[in-house]
Amino acid sequence: MKDTKIYYKKTKLNKPILFVGLPGIGSIGSLVAEHLRKELGAKKFATLYSPHFPYQILMLKNGAFRMISNRFFYAKGRQGKSDVVILLGDAQPLTPEGQYEVNEKIVEFFKHLGGTKIYTIGGFSMGANYVKSPKVFGLATDPSTMTKIKGYGVTPTEATGMSVLGSAGMIVAFSKKHKMGAACIMGETGMLDVDANSAKAVLQVVSKIIGRQIKPGSIEKLRGETEKMLGELAESRQAQFPPEMGQQFKGDPSYIR
Repeated sequence: MKDTKIYYKKTKLNKPILFVGLPGIGSIGSLVAEHLRKELGAKKFATLYSPHFPYQILMLKNGAFRMISNRFFYAKGRQGKSDVVILLGDAQPLTPEGQYEVNEKIVEFFKHLGGTKIYTIGGFSMGANYVKSPKVFGLATDPSTMTKIKGYGVTPTEATGMSVLGSAGMIVAFSKKHKMGAACIMGETGMLDVDANSAKAVLQVVSKIIGRQIKPGSIEKLRGETEKMLGELAESRQAQFPPEMGQQFKGDPSYIR
């Protein structure tokens, strides 16, 4: 395989909108997209392979395996609303050249499907602290799209000069190049590799975009388990370093680094 290829089953879609949830900061995109896929009962119709992905295979049950890939799923919209397309994946491209090739290919493919809008999902890093009440930040290709996501509760980014790495940013950039409206929606996050609390906040925005209530379910369960673990860790550190030793550790998870 010398370049990126997408293999797909021809599928008739009604003014589809795309949600991109690939591995990234806090695993927020992956959590939201996978939960959305399950809740909507979305069906796979396309697979993207690329030599820019990690050179490995994934082991499956009974000795089977598969190559690293990104996969497209679709779910029909209710009462004539836009169909929902969801992009999930095992990895992002490893090189700058791969990021440019793969992400433009994604935009071109979705445009070929008659796509109308793209929403990438990622994390907005706030350093090392756990964020208990995360905001959802966003940027967009045009004022009209920005106005729409603000109506869904998204706060426009104000941090001039900060970067949006990987597919979450590059897909929005290529959407603008190909004259398609797009937005990057980012959950405020901190120290966690898997931030279910931030993913829940983003999921609420996604529910408003598609006009359908998506229950947090497994994400809410994971959020509760994470906060319990962080609370226990805070108590343990407080016991190890009491105030009289000159260290002040509070029980709130946001103080753990």
